Amino acid sequence: MLTRDTVAARLRDLPRRAAARPELRQAGVAVCVTCDGGVPALLLTRRAPGLRAHAGQWALPGGRLDDGETPVQGALRELAEEVGLVREPGDVLGVLDDYVTRSGYVMTPVVVWAGETGPLVPAEAEVAAAYQVPLADLDVDPELVTIPESDAPVVRLPLFDGWLHAPTAAVVLQFCRIACRGELVRVAHLEQPVFAWR
Repeated sequence: MLTRDTVAARLRDLPRRAAARPELRQAGVAVCVTCDGGVPALLLTRRAPGLRAHAGQWALPGGRLDDGETPVQGALRELAEEVGLVREPGDVLGVLDDYVTRSGYVMTPVVVWAGETGPLVPAEAEVAAAYQVPLADLDVDPELVTIPESDAPVVRLPLFDGWLHAPTAAVVLQFCRIACRGELVRVAHLEQPVFAWR
């Protein structure tokens, strides 16, 4: 059984890689570990269908940083705004590698331990639904797909009856390898599907 202490210890040893891209927009996302009936899970959302960008896609709670906001502050704010889950800086266990998205963001994944959450309340304008997906279902071998538009492989993970795509898939892959297996995997080089480039 994965515990808070185990995840914290494995993240503490991570030689994190930051992306020095100040010309891009900065974003913080919450890699939020919950316990659903005692089973460790990761909080994933389905973006609302009416959003201008990436409508209907799987995502981690997160978004663009406000002026003067750190990635940790932004991730915690977005977690509260998107699904009504309030957590404090003391619940942050660490930060994963930055991932530069094709849509022009430096995405900083912030690992938050939420434990048992009770009912989640998705913000209707942004989130169609929130899911607590067991880590055992996400800690799987990724599928790498070759596309003519890029020299890098597109990464995706099976999820329910479809696929979890990068950038979310890349972040989830790195988290699961580090937290669940104690393995260091880099994912910044992994590509997004072309539909997510906008």
